[in-house]
Amino acid sequence: MAKGNLSIVTEFILAGLTDKPELQLPLFFLFLGIYVFTVVGNLGMITLIGLSSHLHTPMYYLLSSLSFIDLCQSTVITPKMLVNFVTEKNTISYPECMTQLYFFIVFAIAECHMLAVMAYDRYVAICNPLLYNVTMSNQVCSWLLTEVYSMSLIGSTAHTACMLKVLFCKNNIINHYFCDVLPLLELSCSSTFVNEVVVLCFSVFNIFVPALSILSSYIFIIASILRIRTTEGRAKAFSTCSSHISAVALFFGSAAFMYLQPSAVSSMDQGKVSSVFYTIIVPMLNPLIYSLRNKDVKVALNKLLKKSNFS
Repeated sequence: MAKGNLSIVTEFILAGLTDKPELQLPLFFLFLGIYVFTVVGNLGMITLIGLSSHLHTPMYYLLSSLSFIDLCQSTVITPKMLVNFVTEKNTISYPECMTQLYFFIVFAIAECHMLAVMAYDRYVAICNPLLYNVTMSNQVCSWLLTEVYSMSLIGSTAHTACMLKVLFCKNNIINHYFCDVLPLLELSCSSTFVNEVVVLCFSVFNIFVPALSILSSYIFIIASILRIRTTEGRAKAFSTCSSHISAVALFFGSAAFMYLQPSAVSSMDQGKVSSVFYTIIVPMLNPLIYSLRNKDVKVALNKLLKKSNFS
């Protein structure tokens, strides 16, 4: 038995996305391209917001934080998956697995709450525009970000601490491409009651509460937009929310498809596909969504490109 983690298993085998050898290399190049695009897109968004003075507003301050979360989330999972595509045995040590689990949960919870904070920001901007600078001051934004990361660290620490107490015996094949809570609990040879209670409690707080906050914000936003008399005014108000609505739909939709599936082998295999979507595809798409559907970002990018051409 390994000391400190109360586990007989010292390493796990990741089943990965597919067991077909002929698909390994094509998938490697596909996800390598996605990861490069994700890194360039999110780093580019963070850099653009940092260098463009007219983007130094609460909305883009929060967007920069979302890009940071997406970049970290993809980095926690994708590099290891890429290595597994080109190695014969897809192994991950127990400490590496617990570390990956910890940081995956940190950034997954952070994204849930960040999307809720961004919805609140749009609510204040549209429903209370005269009080926006006071309500969403730099101090308030910093406080909100502190709350987001505090909740994500607390949640991840609770999940990982409970997982460290779980015993893993003979079965060490994880039916997934990374270390996630539910696939790991399926391998347990000890009681997982406490883990299941923790998962339930934190899921309610970290998924349903942000989702309800987003829904409530957009109910008030839509009601406010409908009260705008001019068509041009309604279109302008809605355009400031359309990018965020797309990001919310992509993230929560794909995550719900994974965690609301029935517990069958086939559903777990299907769930792996949806996991790819919200852990790898969504972090790649978010910068694209916010750049293509946001006039301010387009203007800032054009100005930056013109400056670089002149220099």
